[in-house]
Amino acid sequence: MPSPTQPPAFSFDSVDPQRIDHAIARIGPKWTTWSTMILAQENRPMRVREISAQLPFVGEQAVGQRLMYMHADGLITRSDVRRRGTYQLSALGESLAPVHRTLSDWSRAHLPLQTMAEAERVEDALGRLNLRHTTGVIQALGTNGPLRFSHIAEEIGVDGPSARQRLVRMQADGLVGRAGSHHGAPYVLTDAGQSLGAVYATIEHWSEPFTALKTSSSPARVAAATRTHTNVPLTGDGARTAAALRRSAAPNDLFSHAAQPQLRVSAAVTARSAPGRGR
Repeated sequence: MPSPTQPPAFSFDSVDPQRIDHAIARIGPKWTTWSTMILAQENRPMRVREISAQLPFVGEQAVGQRLMYMHADGLITRSDVRRRGTYQLSALGESLAPVHRTLSDWSRAHLPLQTMAEAERVEDALGRLNLRHTTGVIQALGTNGPLRFSHIAEEIGVDGPSARQRLVRMQADGLVGRAGSHHGAPYVLTDAGQSLGAVYATIEHWSEPFTALKTSSSPARVAAATRTHTNVPLTGDGARTAAALRRSAAPNDLFSHAAQPQLRVSAAVTARSAPGRGR
């Protein structure tokens, strides 16, 4: 039996896509990871303006709204209901650290990204996964192996145009490729897609407390299981990372890492994944 501090053994056929999507919807919106990491580093109650001062290119009003949603989702607590209350991580928010590490490790091993702030890297990874039906496609291909387009649409229970749109985006995000160059070639998981097992296992393990709570009562969800703040780019350049570090009072080792070799999705697969990124 797995230790309570370790995620359980993983297999793609055991994935609960709805549970995974529900969990990612809580932690995936823009600035959630940044805010969580700042609160973890400071380890004290903080006002909105204090958190906003450490975030790059985002206003205090937007940070306040994000904190309000995080509070509703149980990631943070608030000292009182007054406007100028302070926030700090809840037990659920504190337990996100292993999830962030797993997402960061997955990104560094499989995504061809330049050096960026650690929180931005995690949010980029979540942005690739926080899209409807993505988990279902990964599960279908991980369980069954190569599948044609029509079979994937049937497996995830969506119409043709929606399935095609999702697969095109997942190709651009490096999660799936094609098994051949001919028209109608089956879809396959890339190395990055295959390696999502550890990510999903960690997220499922983290989600156990509020999943158990949901079985006894079903409160209305605040955030939908779709990507939010699409007008804010998830990827960034060196200038953005530098600005983030300059404005952050936290040590660099929390928000940024030195450049490391990036392992790309295998050339044999990416060569067959023609669509460019449309992020």
